Amino acid sequence: MAKKTEIREEQIIKTEYSEIMQKSYIDYAMSVIIARALPDVRDGLKPVQRRTLYDMHELGIRYDKPYRKCARIVGDTMGKYHPHGDSSIYDALVVMSQDFKKGLPLVDGHGNFGSIEGDGAAAMRYTEARLQKITQEAFLEDLDKDVVDFVPNFDETEKEPSVLPVRIPNLLVNGAEGIAVGMATSIPPHNLGEIIEAEKAYMKNNDITTEQLMEIVQGPDFPTGGIVTNKDDLAEIYRTGTGKIKVRGKVEIEEMKGGKKRLIITEIPYTMIGANIGKFLNDVAMLVETKKTTDIIDISNQSSKEGIRIVLELKKDTDAENLKNMLYKKTKLEDTFGVNMLAIVDGRPEIMGIREIIEHHVEFQFEVANRKYTTLLLKERDKKEIQEGLMKACDVIDLIIEILRGSKNIKEAKACLVSGNTGNIRFKSNASKKAGSQLHFTERQASAILEMRLYKLIGLEIEALMKEHETTLKNIAHYEDLLNHYSSMSKQIIKELDSYKKQYAIPRRTVVENGNEAVYEEKKMEEMDVCFLMDRFGYAKTIDLLAYERNKESADAENKYVFSCKNTGRICIFTNTGQMHTVKVMDLPFGKFRDKGVPIDNVSNYDSSKEGILLIKDMAEISMSKLLFTTKQSMMKHVYGTEFDVAKRTVAATKLQEDDEVIKIELITDQRNVILQTHEGYFLRFAIEEVPEKKKSAVGVRGIKLSGDDFVENVYFTGYSDNTSIEFKDKQIEINKIKLMKRDSKGIKVRI
Repeated sequence: MAKKTEIREEQIIKTEYSEIMQKSYIDYAMSVIIARALPDVRDGLKPVQRRTLYDMHELGIRYDKPYRKCARIVGDTMGKYHPHGDSSIYDALVVMSQDFKKGLPLVDGHGNFGSIEGDGAAAMRYTEARLQKITQEAFLEDLDKDVVDFVPNFDETEKEPSVLPVRIPNLLVNGAEGIAVGMATSIPPHNLGEIIEAEKAYMKNNDITTEQLMEIVQGPDFPTGGIVTNKDDLAEIYRTGTGKIKVRGKVEIEEMKGGKKRLIITEIPYTMIGANIGKFLNDVAMLVETKKTTDIIDISNQSSKEGIRIVLELKKDTDAENLKNMLYKKTKLEDTFGVNMLAIVDGRPEIMGIREIIEHHVEFQFEVANRKYTTLLLKERDKKEIQEGLMKACDVIDLIIEILRGSKNIKEAKACLVSGNTGNIRFKSNASKKAGSQLHFTERQASAILEMRLYKLIGLEIEALMKEHETTLKNIAHYEDLLNHYSSMSKQIIKELDSYKKQYAIPRRTVVENGNEAVYEEKKMEEMDVCFLMDRFGYAKTIDLLAYERNKESADAENKYVFSCKNTGRICIFTNTGQMHTVKVMDLPFGKFRDKGVPIDNVSNYDSSKEGILLIKDMAEISMSKLLFTTKQSMMKHVYGTEFDVAKRTVAATKLQEDDEVIKIELITDQRNVILQTHEGYFLRFAIEEVPEKKKSAVGVRGIKLSGDDFVENVYFTGYSDNTSIEFKDKQIEINKIKLMKRDSKGIKVRI
């Protein structure tokens, strides 16, 4: 067994490869899951997002300060907190600024930060950014109040927060997408106002059910709008944390002059962001090109910064509603958003429903609030101690001045103030000395008295000190009430949530309903004869028969396969691997003679890298014929073409033995003789009737006896009177003059 030797501190440890590989892979997987790809349920952020926002906070790039170059932000984040390459940091920064991806953008970008149509952001040296106001207020506030734990960075030269004290349920508001190892997260964005109301409802009733929460949260609220069409499924999706949400784009039908109409797409599914908009336009163009619809006369993308606007001009008297349903069925205008609400909980990945996510965030809210108000309470108590000392000092200020004047150093004066030690101090009278010995200030009070300035003795200053003391006592009572009573803390957190909702909540953009299934009546295509053309590079198309007749000579010379068929029919592709692939003629582009066509691989299951084409014919012709199969190992059979008239796109056309392949498939018409030629030069000519009829699932019978490593190389066919000459190893052979023998003979060897 293979062993791996590790040397550590002069110890030799023998261990199995399998064990060390397993451990290493698990460590790597957990690193990706915890430290890169998945968000934390508490702040809804991945590590790269958290570190970028914290670095901007540390650099002072606040919402009310000037923008700073993204290159500076990225470099600083990478150098201090996230040593994983600048592209991942900049990509995260860009996404956090895109309002078409995030329901609540966290970064205010200045410059080219990409577009909804998939255009990338400009290089980081050109763009600038700063924090959004809500990011500063709800994500980064109170970091100085010990509200979260700080941990060492990667090289232990800096400290970074393990989680940000986020006051809103960011995981639900902004959603998340991430691919880890063996798992992935996909959480849709939601409406800020609805999620805040749901969190408030949970705080008021911890036993609230998912169904009750769903009365507040209608469903996802995508930045691109759109229509969710499976409302009844949402309760189960939000209870389990997994499922599929059906999303449609918003299409308006606009009446034009002269009875014309046009479809205007004003909102798109969230899944269509980026390159899928271009794909949608191409899909619509393909529907027109392949004659699936003849109602669209023009497509234009008029989208801008103001929003999406894709216009489809229609023919007069078009059934616009039917065409709209066709777009839903045939394009990405209707799509599904896969939900998998996976996040990190207490250091472990966990799939949660909406109730569990809100529960974890509420617990985090209380933890942050408790730590905040505990810190504030301690500060107020320290302040109270000092204020009481100063007020007490004002009452005996003459004695304190006498102590200061009679002391040789601060140490003696402080000892007297704290413990009444008067031994080394010169007093004016014994009464003063006696009074000094009765002083009992605290260390902190004594330090404050010694640092006090004389102007503090002004009457107004003393009044202000007393008022400040009253305020401090009120604050202490308030903080103690919050820390000791759940209801008081709940009210405080709800008050903050209401403030965020009032400032930042926006109306819902996505409509949630139970939409009807998109049903459209497919117009029957007018049946016509077309000509199929495929060149030697595998590019196929169909053209009008008249166009073929006009260009017959060029078409025959430039294309490997040329034949006529019906535009409603199917093309059969037989390959050397024994497979038959079918292609609908309507899936091939129909156009002009000089149009390029499409690779046959793109419209069928045929794979040109693994298979070779032996025969391409129209299904109608195949169905009315018999096919003769011959393989490399000399297995032969006749098969009726009707066996290949099936609905599947790919079927096994014949059964092959191990290491065998088909070398010839011939449509039988008036052929009388079969001539098999082997690699070593054996020829066998026999009557075609000797090959039996078999099913397509049969192997067949042997055509010629092969010796050693010999194999069938070519198959020829002749009639009774044909005088066919072939060339074999630079020698002309009249194959019709080869002696007629029986099938399964060894044949005659041709001498060279």
